[in-house]
Amino acid sequence: MQITLPHVNTFISGIILLGVSLNATAAEKFKVCADPLNPPYSSKKQDGFENKIAELFAKDLGQTLEYTWLPQRIGFIRNTLNAPVNDKIVDSKDFKCDVVMGLPTGYDMALTTEPYYQSTYVLLMAKGRGYDEVTQDAAQLTHLPLEKQEKLKIAMFDRGPGTTWLQQSGLLDQGIPYQSMTSDENNNVAMQIDQDLKAKKIDMVILWGPMAGYVISQSPKNTYNVVPMKSSTKLKFDFPMSMGVRKSDKDKKALLDKLINKYQKQIQDIIATYNIPLLPISKSATKDDD
Repeated sequence: MQITLPHVNTFISGIILLGVSLNATAAEKFKVCADPLNPPYSSKKQDGFENKIAELFAKDLGQTLEYTWLPQRIGFIRNTLNAPVNDKIVDSKDFKCDVVMGLPTGYDMALTTEPYYQSTYVLLMAKGRGYDEVTQDAAQLTHLPLEKQEKLKIAMFDRGPGTTWLQQSGLLDQGIPYQSMTSDENNNVAMQIDQDLKAKKIDMVILWGPMAGYVISQSPKNTYNVVPMKSSTKLKFDFPMSMGVRKSDKDKKALLDKLINKYQKQIQDIIATYNIPLLPISKSATKDDD
C-alpha cells in the first residue's frame, strides 16, 4: 500500500543516539531502522508515533534508543535491518539496526510481530469544494450528476486499493496521478498531499489512514470530510500493522510481542493523538508468523 513501504539505497545520514552513554554495547541498545522524514510515522525530530512507541519500549528495557536513518524506499530492509555493521565479517551478528517499527503484518521480507494497530484507507475530501454531500460512503461519488463527476480532482496513486476502486467505479479519468514513493528529500507522500489539497490542485484523495491523519492534523478542525473505505471480498482497504525483525530473530519478536501486549493501551493512546482512524485488530491477523 502506500502502505507501500513505502525505500533509496544510500543513507542520507548516519546514526543518532539518544539517552545514556555513547559507549553502550549492542545488548544495551534498542536499535531502530527508520525513515528520517516520514510523518506521521517517524522523523529525525522523533515526533512520529513510531518514535514515541520506540521510546516507550527502550525505556521499559532500560536500553539506549539508537536510530539508523534511511528513506523507506526500495532497498530499505536490505540496507538497514539485514545490513551488517561490517559487511567484511562473514556471518556477522552485529547489524545496523534490529527493529522496523511499522510493517504490514506478514510482510515477506521480515518476521513480523503480532499486530499492534489496524487502520483503513479513507476518502479524505476538502470541504467547500462542491462535494460536501458525500459523507456516508465513497460510492456516493458515483451517484453525483455527470457534470459534477467530470470536475472531480482526486489524487490517484500508481498502486494501492484506491486506484483499483476508482477504476471499478468508472472514475479513473478523474484521477490525478501521484507516486506511492517519492524521491523528494523535503516531502513525503502525506506532506505533498497536504500541500496540494491546500493549493486546490486536488479536492480529495483515497489515502491510507495514518497519512490521512497527518493531513488532517495540518489544518484547522472541520477542514475535511473523512469517509472510511469499506472492505469487501473483492477489495480490501483495512490492514493490520506490526513491527518487524530479521527472520532469524525469533527471540526479538517474542520480546516485542510481550511489550506490545504489556503496553497495548498506551500504544493505542499514542496513535489516537495523531488523528489516525483505528479499527479493532482482526483475529485472523494475530496468527503466528513462524
